[in-house]
Amino acid sequence: MILMILSVLFISCGNPKDTSIPPLPTDGKTPIYKYEVVNSYTHDPKAYTQGLQFYNGYLYESTGETGESTVRQVEVQTGKVVKNTPLAAEFFGEGLTIMNGKVYQLTWENRRAFVYDLNSLERKGEFSYPNEGWGLTNDGTNLIATDGTNNFYFLNPENFQPTSSFALENNGQPIDQLNELEYIKGEIWANIWHTNMIVRVDPKTKKIVAWIDLNGLRPQETYKDSEAVLNGIAYDEQNDRLFVTGKRWPKIFEIRLKQK
Repeated sequence: MILMILSVLFISCGNPKDTSIPPLPTDGKTPIYKYEVVNSYTHDPKAYTQGLQFYNGYLYESTGETGESTVRQVEVQTGKVVKNTPLAAEFFGEGLTIMNGKVYQLTWENRRAFVYDLNSLERKGEFSYPNEGWGLTNDGTNLIATDGTNNFYFLNPENFQPTSSFALENNGQPIDQLNELEYIKGEIWANIWHTNMIVRVDPKTKKIVAWIDLNGLRPQETYKDSEAVLNGIAYDEQNDRLFVTGKRWPKIFEIRLKQK
């Protein structure tokens, strides 16, 4: 994605192990949250969710898979796709974020990022980057991206050039496969691919501030599809609502966190 990651090679985004759990805090101080379901909403079961954001009453979603990738605007209550812009067949869509009236979307191995008009979802520009694209969010100034490692990259939205980066560790061990991202109340929330866990990170201290354990949320009918893993976080700041979903899940869940 940027010059600092030219030499890094990653494994494919499409071979999950749903039951594996990342190393959890052992110091007894880092909170671990569970959840309760507030509401559930219809979600396109064919949508291979790679990026998700709530904005102005709608969900905006990036979907993946070569030949099936899209960027779309979705009604929360009904799951209806209001606008849909397909990617060319050779592109595999990845993370998505909205910033300054623009929708940014990464691609996986294509090393291309696309920029869309927020209202029409018409493509208005693109950038190249040297390695894989995974998750994408923003802090209002910088784009924040992941690439499958334990690194967060802060990028200038005007040219995709890096401004800074940091590596995430837990008890001295790297927490890699950081995937779909959301920036919530000054924290970066990241799905960890292959798991039912979300990690919450303070970008100022570069430390883990909490874990969210979503074991048990995945719809039972998705277990026949080994790729249908948790991946998708969206936050409605105005109404303090948190949405999560997964790849090819038939539901989007509005959840409320509660500490273990």
